[in-house]
Amino acid sequence: MSTKSPKLVLFRGWPEKGVYSWSPFVTKVEFRFRHAGLAYDVEAGSVKVAPKGKIPYVDLGPLEVDSEKGHSFLGDSTFIIQRLLSMGHLPDLNESLPKQLRLEDLALRALLEDKLYFYHMRERWLENFYVQRDKALWSMPFPVRVLVGYLISRSITNTLHGQGVGRLSGEEVRSLKTEIWQTIDNVLECRLRHASGDHDLVWLLGGEQPTEADATMFGFITSVLVSDSAPESKKLVKTFSSVVTYAERIHNHFFPDYEKWR
Repeated sequence: MSTKSPKLVLFRGWPEKGVYSWSPFVTKVEFRFRHAGLAYDVEAGSVKVAPKGKIPYVDLGPLEVDSEKGHSFLGDSTFIIQRLLSMGHLPDLNESLPKQLRLEDLALRALLEDKLYFYHMRERWLENFYVQRDKALWSMPFPVRVLVGYLISRSITNTLHGQGVGRLSGEEVRSLKTEIWQTIDNVLECRLRHASGDHDLVWLLGGEQPTEADATMFGFITSVLVSDSAPESKKLVKTFSSVVTYAERIHNHFFPDYEKWR
C-alpha cells in the first residue's frame, strides 16, 4: 500500500507537462507553489467544470482536514493563493512589507493583470486568432471549435471595445506595451547591477525575497516567451535583456525541470 500523501492538484488547461503554460496566471500560481516547496500534481482540467469557468483552478480536497469528502475546487489565481495562505500552506510574501511597498506591489500586479493583460488578449484572440483558438480549444472537435471560437472572438471584441483597448490602433497598442516592458526592464537592470553574483536571484522591489508582484511578473514574462499567438510581444520582450535575465534566473532556480523558451 502506498504511504504517499495526496497532493494538491492544479488544473492548467492543457495536457502537456514539463512546459510553461500560455496563461500567465497558471505560472503565477506554480511559482508560488514551488517557492513554498508545496508539492502538487498537474492535470488539464476543463473550463466546463472550473469554478468561474476559467483556468487555472485547483482541487483542495487532498489538503482539507476531511480529505475523504472528495473534490474541493477553487478558481482564480489570486483567490487560490489567498486560500492556501489562510490554510498555512503558502507564506505571506508581503507580510513584512511597509505600506509604501505594499502599494507598489499592488500597483505592479494591477499594471500587468488589469492593463497589459488586455493588450495581450487583443494580440492573441484578435490579431492571431486561429493560433490562439486551436491552442485554447484543443480538446474540442474541429466543427465545435470553429463555432465556439467564433463566439469567443465576438465576445472578446465586444469586451475590448467597451474596455477601450479595442478602440486603439495597432501602433498605439504597440507603443503602450513597449512603455510597460521598457519601464520594467529599467528597474530590473538596476536590480541586476546590484546583485552579488551572475546567477543570483533578484526581485522587483529590491528585497531579498520575492513578493506577489514577482509571481505575477514571472507568469507574464514566460507566457509571452512561450506563446505562439503573441509573436509581436515575444519579439519585443526578447529585446529587453534584463527582463529575460530575471526570468532565466527564476527558471533555473525554481523550474529546472521545465522546457525553457527558445
